[in-house]
Amino acid sequence: MRDSAVPEIAIAGRKIGPNHPPYVICELSGNHNGSLDRALALLDEAAKTGCDAIKIQTYTADTLTIDSDRPEFLITGGLWHGRKLHDLYREAHTPYAWHAALFARARELGVTLFSTPFDETAIDLLESLDAPAYKVASFEVVDLPLIASIARRGKPMIISTGLANLAEIEAAVNTARANGCDQLALLHCISSYPAPDDQSNLLTLPHLSAAFNVVGGLSDHTHGTAVSVAAVALGASVIEKHFTLRRADGGPDAAFSLEPEEFNRLCADCNSAWKSLGRISYDRKEAEKGNVVFRRSLYVVRDIRAGETFTSQNIRSIRPGYGLPPASLPDILGNSAARDLARGEALRWDMVTHATADQPQDE
Repeated sequence: MRDSAVPEIAIAGRKIGPNHPPYVICELSGNHNGSLDRALALLDEAAKTGCDAIKIQTYTADTLTIDSDRPEFLITGGLWHGRKLHDLYREAHTPYAWHAALFARARELGVTLFSTPFDETAIDLLESLDAPAYKVASFEVVDLPLIASIARRGKPMIISTGLANLAEIEAAVNTARANGCDQLALLHCISSYPAPDDQSNLLTLPHLSAAFNVVGGLSDHTHGTAVSVAAVALGASVIEKHFTLRRADGGPDAAFSLEPEEFNRLCADCNSAWKSLGRISYDRKEAEKGNVVFRRSLYVVRDIRAGETFTSQNIRSIRPGYGLPPASLPDILGNSAARDLARGEALRWDMVTHATADQPQDE
């Protein structure tokens, strides 16, 4: 029985928290490569992976930045080195005109779809489409007016914490709660694209969840699936990972996205990791019971005549486990056999002539 005194939220009826399997979010981001048909195909394939939800992002290049050639509007380093912010966001954005079609397809598929809004126009659009939850991107964790506006909609909110220090996270949490958000999850996140495994600092996860009494999780930008599975083992209740049809097709986020077969494995492995946590227990497990007989016990390993002394040459601790426990060996050596004993017999106390009343009896 898992702990009942832990935080929990629910999105579209799916309960999320330590008492439930990990909630895996399939992030489509800009991997539609500017094609609505590809965006719909991404939805179709994502729905087959076993994920719990699919997520998009709702913004335009002009709601995120301005088109400027000044140096501070150029990206330096990383996957998008040398690109203008406006150009990158124009390429990666999911047009507002596509949203109705995407939400309609999600309903046809029976999967949960929600989004990350970046301004009031995005929130209004998502409200009109009855989005069941909202995500706050890590770069927006300091945009307290945006968080307040989302919180007032009364939906579950998931906030990524990449780039944010503890004080900034606290301000975001306080803002969300002060504006009516009572279903909140925080995702540990390394806002690097891709993120290096050795900077993931997953030990932050249990602290983050405990510090703010929220559902905790990971927004994972590393290559592969290992970091996400490790996060579940450390208590992550939400896993978010980017998805693409084929990395070879390119796209803004393709390099650190999973292909369908990989995402399917991610979902399965995260669930297996959660199931493996179980509870603190030293009881014999049901799966072990059939193997008890293969533990060591005391056996006759040479024929022994009645009255012959037991020695380390004629009795030994071997497998299987039908004889006396190995701990009884010192109490038996030096005593004699009560009858003729054949090699391969499991040793019992009634075979020992000088067994005392204090010795355990055979069942």
